[in-house]
Amino acid sequence: MSVNNTHNENKETVMVKLEDRPIEQVREEVIDKLIYHYSHGVISVEAFERRLDEAMASNDHHEIVALAADLTLQVDGDYSREKEHKFSVNYATGEVPERDTIVNIMGGSDRGGRWTVPREIRVIDFMGGTTLDFTDAEFRAQHVTVKVLCVMGGTDIKVPENVNVVTKTFCIMGGVDNKTASIADRQAPTITVEGFVLMGGVDIDIKRTMKEKFVAFANQMKSMFSTTSQPDNRKRGY
Repeated sequence: MSVNNTHNENKETVMVKLEDRPIEQVREEVIDKLIYHYSHGVISVEAFERRLDEAMASNDHHEIVALAADLTLQVDGDYSREKEHKFSVNYATGEVPERDTIVNIMGGSDRGGRWTVPREIRVIDFMGGTTLDFTDAEFRAQHVTVKVLCVMGGTDIKVPENVNVVTKTFCIMGGVDNKTASIADRQAPTITVEGFVLMGGVDIDIKRTMKEKFVAFANQMKSMFSTTSQPDNRKRGY
């Protein structure tokens, strides 16, 4: 068999029909094109947001691909690196703190911003409230446990979309409301919320939706490309 024939056969084996590809992979490729073309000023903000909504809502491969059929620019390495940095979980190496305890009695406290997540967080809310915001937190362990004792109080937990959340709580005249999807990648951090709730509540929610993150990232890229593409008028004597 000739080299050309072998090459053609290998090429044929990797060809997959569009409808047989994972739809989330197709969706991601199209959204990348939309963001890239919007950031370069090829499409308007109205067109970008309309197409983005349709790409995220559709479950039809051909409908999704058609949304970027007229966009010809190719996503480059700079975009891919910036996206990976923006959307990846804040994993870091180093010693993992074992435990942290937060106690609120007829009071309240917030934990947010850039902070290191320990393996275990104990939250005690008695007629008080705690807000745990993992959005910009730094994870050093894949599995994190939040142990909650909530009596006539409230515990709010905010997480990014690329984190798994599992709830294991016992509630009396109270409840746990978990609005997260819990379908992140297997390598993503998993937060297990367990404990006891009496006449109180634990709310678990995503601080920013994926669409909000896409729009914010697109605007950031647009600002970056606009800055780099502006001519230096001082050198031209304007």
